[in-house]
Amino acid sequence: MDKKEFRNCMGRFATGVTVVTTETEGVTHGFTVNSFTSVSLDPPIVLVSVDKNAKALQAMKHNNFIANVLNENQRDTAMHFAGKPKEQLPFEWEETGLGARIKGSLAHIECVPWAEYDGGDHVLFLGEVKAFEYHPGQPLAFYCGQFSNVSPLVQS
Repeated sequence: MDKKEFRNCMGRFATGVTVVTTETEGVTHGFTVNSFTSVSLDPPIVLVSVDKNAKALQAMKHNNFIANVLNENQRDTAMHFAGKPKEQLPFEWEETGLGARIKGSLAHIECVPWAEYDGGDHVLFLGEVKAFEYHPGQPLAFYCGQFSNVSPLVQS
């Protein structure tokens, strides 16, 4: 199977963009993720998929994390955590009981570790949701390898 073509095929599935933050030894780490999903409502569990070669992998192991769902105006924040940092931070931090989150995000999902699973070239981290918050606005989307916007459908 051609890995590049499989990736192109999977890129046809539009996703939201999140930055996952976690803290180790008093330092906040973050990375941009589009492999994020809800797994269970009872108990509330979410999943984050992390590449085994990612620097963030060790920071995620057995650790609390916060999924920051980005809004359409946070492209610079997404790029900052995707390895293209800006000289001046394009976001502000907010402290919570489980770590730091990105101020102004569309939603915050704060989690404690639930389980980890091998997922081929990724590790699947499941987190039990301990707190969440969401705000009105439009999400930052990712489609066919680039950022995109979501337009609500007009009800007929």
